[in-house]
Amino acid sequence: MTTTLRPTEPLQRAADGTRSRRYQVCVNSRPVGGIHLSTSPSFGDAVARILDLHIEEPDRRRGRGTVAALAAEEVARGWGCTRVEASVPADAEAALRAATALGYVVRNRQMGKALAAAATIPPQLPAGSRGRALTPAEFDDWQERQKAAYAESWFSRGVPEAQAWAKAEKDYAELLPDGTATEGMILSVLEHEGARVGTLWVGLHEDRAFVYDVQTDEEHRGRGHGRTLMLLAEAQSAAAGWTGIRLNVFAGNTPAERLYESLGYETLTYHLSKDLL
Repeated sequence: MTTTLRPTEPLQRAADGTRSRRYQVCVNSRPVGGIHLSTSPSFGDAVARILDLHIEEPDRRRGRGTVAALAAEEVARGWGCTRVEASVPADAEAALRAATALGYVVRNRQMGKALAAAATIPPQLPAGSRGRALTPAEFDDWQERQKAAYAESWFSRGVPEAQAWAKAEKDYAELLPDGTATEGMILSVLEHEGARVGTLWVGLHEDRAFVYDVQTDEEHRGRGHGRTLMLLAEAQSAAAGWTGIRLNVFAGNTPAERLYESLGYETLTYHLSKDLL
């Protein structure tokens, strides 16, 4: 049996410059599923993304999806891509196993938890700790340090340095166009006993909160302030009436992973990456 990809549309060009195309997955010319391939709006034409891959139920568990993914990688190479990315829901265990077998590595994952009803008393911060707004005077220095750390997070996980910095510049420009006055964003400083110990960035994403960044200042790490920052994020989110909260954590950041799990966060999606040789 021969598994192939059959285009179902011309190559698409989006306004942001990304390319994409949908294909039927066929076995001996018989359609058994579909796949949607694109380039990355964050990293550019050098990175492909498998946006969707599905095989119809009667043809599952026969390796069709594995062969289709390999065929998609060949298309990506033809586009000049050097890396391919994919996202897998946490409950799709078979898909995660198949991706891992093909050489995909978990780069980061999205975690989340439901928030208590607005009428419920929000999480209380430890004695001596309080959150305050990040001031416009503090913003530029905070942003430059955070962008550098964000770019380093990608670079240290195999993303070329130029791509990592380009993503950092693009994401911060799009998410915080008006600095501390950006609508839907809450930028905070955590103080403990009057001293600054960390910063927090929470934003509205659809109908829930998203923790874009949580950072304990280096000289104050190991004292529980990371947990306090997360409690502050949940308190702010509950006060705003948001029903859930999500965040991203990079693979290998074991302290952060343990903290989030201890606070009741569960993995929702795995984001995987593979270099194309």
